[in-house]
Amino acid sequence: MGNVKALVLVVLAGFSALFSLSAVAEVKIAVIDINSAIFASEPAQARVKQAIESADFVALKAKLEGASADFQALAKEAESKRLTWSQEEAAAHQKKMEYVKADAELANRKIQAEQQQLQQKIQQEFMPQLQTVIQDVVKEEGITILLRQEAVITAAAENNLTPKVIDRLNKAAK
Repeated sequence: MGNVKALVLVVLAGFSALFSLSAVAEVKIAVIDINSAIFASEPAQARVKQAIESADFVALKAKLEGASADFQALAKEAESKRLTWSQEEAAAHQKKMEYVKADAELANRKIQAEQQQLQQKIQQEFMPQLQTVIQDVVKEEGITILLRQEAVITAAAENNLTPKVIDRLNKAAK
């Protein structure tokens, strides 16, 4: 009787392993980099180019470059004339440099804020279309599990849907 139970357990374990292996064989896993899919698409790049070439952004960039150049010129002047200045002149020059540095830092923060706002706007604008394209590609490729590329340590290039999604986004824009 004990041998029969053992035989039944072995047979059941074999069937269980067989079914779990066939279930694993049907799973098709892929990865996608959502940010790359959005920002590498031609429509998103056109939006970025348009924003970078806007008058406000160009003015901010010019202000940053001007303040940086002024700061470098003041630093060079301080280096060459510091020994001949009185304490008051040195303090006034240092104060002037701090103001110019603050202007440059403010312009830089404004540029970073504009870039971050642009990224968020583009993501919001393209996310519905991206989700539709991803669903279509997943269905066509028979993908059962789709993971963010950032969550995966390594994946073969053929398991990366990002290029296919970018291509679809580009075709949909034309």
